[in-house]
Amino acid sequence: MSLQANDFELFDVPVQFEQDRAQLDTRWKTLQREAHPDRFAAEGAAAQRVAMQWSVRINEAYQRLKDPLKRAAYLCELLGAPVQAENNTAMPASFLMQQMEWRESLDDTDSAQGLEALADLVTDEQRRVQQELAHLLDEAKDPAQAVGQVRALMFIERFTQEVNAKLDRLT
Repeated sequence: MSLQANDFELFDVPVQFEQDRAQLDTRWKTLQREAHPDRFAAEGAAAQRVAMQWSVRINEAYQRLKDPLKRAAYLCELLGAPVQAENNTAMPASFLMQQMEWRESLDDTDSAQGLEALADLVTDEQRRVQQELAHLLDEAKDPAQAVGQVRALMFIERFTQEVNAKLDRLT
């Protein structure tokens, strides 16, 4: 295995959005055990440095693969359709309207119950977007269309953090 292998190859999992989290966790633990620098103590400093590089590489891959947003963005890039969220913010009008409605709800809601209801709405939309990503990336093999859904998921995750922060202030 090469340090330059993609994350899916490194973890020996299919190159797809849908992943089995338990399988990723198990594989991560196995790879970490194999690459742990302490296992190479008798082989000297150079071998330990290489083991440390492997350990860092394994952790970076695991962080990308276990997170649906990071995994989707990484997969789009691997498939030739980088998200480029900082340069491309185009979104469908319907999603922009939904964002504005959510923002108004967040601004107007001062009760924990209202915020929890908003959080549930947003969570439902997050699940829907993840299902759409699974369809676009795994079935339709359309990373260019998936890029828009990745950007939508980025907004949803940021918005969820804002809802949770406001909820934390109220409770």
